[in-house]
Amino acid sequence: MDILEMKVDHTTLRLVSADLTERNVDAIVNAANSHLRHGGGVAGAIVRKGGQGIQEESNVIGYVPVGGAAITGAGRLKARFVIHAVGPMMGEGDEDAKLRRAVNSVLALAAEKGLKSISMPAISAGIFGFPKDQCAKILVAGSVAFLKSNPGTSLELLEFCIVDKEALEYFKAEFRNLG
Repeated sequence: MDILEMKVDHTTLRLVSADLTERNVDAIVNAANSHLRHGGGVAGAIVRKGGQGIQEESNVIGYVPVGGAAITGAGRLKARFVIHAVGPMMGEGDEDAKLRRAVNSVLALAAEKGLKSISMPAISAGIFGFPKDQCAKILVAGSVAFLKSNPGTSLELLEFCIVDKEALEYFKAEFRNLG
């Protein structure tokens, strides 16, 4: 269900509370670890629903540094691709900058592949322990900054898919601050 929506240039920024694995978009974003081992959290759910092929493609990629992103097929998911974003774990240092890099890496990769729509969870705000309020600020502000500095991007829809109720309230506040 759509909660909030706004335009940044030609791109729609949308906030939804839904099952990420059910989103019908070009790519969903997976909050991944550097070794792309998709055992728990959002990553585990994506592989369980999309199929082992997602993990197998990830194994071929091997390693992605914190702040980076990689893309695989989406198996049986409605999305065509999964963009694996490696966000920071709290306590490793320089977490805000690393999360900003991760968001930028996701959006740059989506644009490079000519994708029109992506759905992104609250990267690092789950089992990685990143504060939910700070995550919402960085993801929303970083996305808006990317869209404004890349007005010709292929992205027509950038969706934040947030199921955690506390995180959802922080994302709502960030959307309202933009409007």
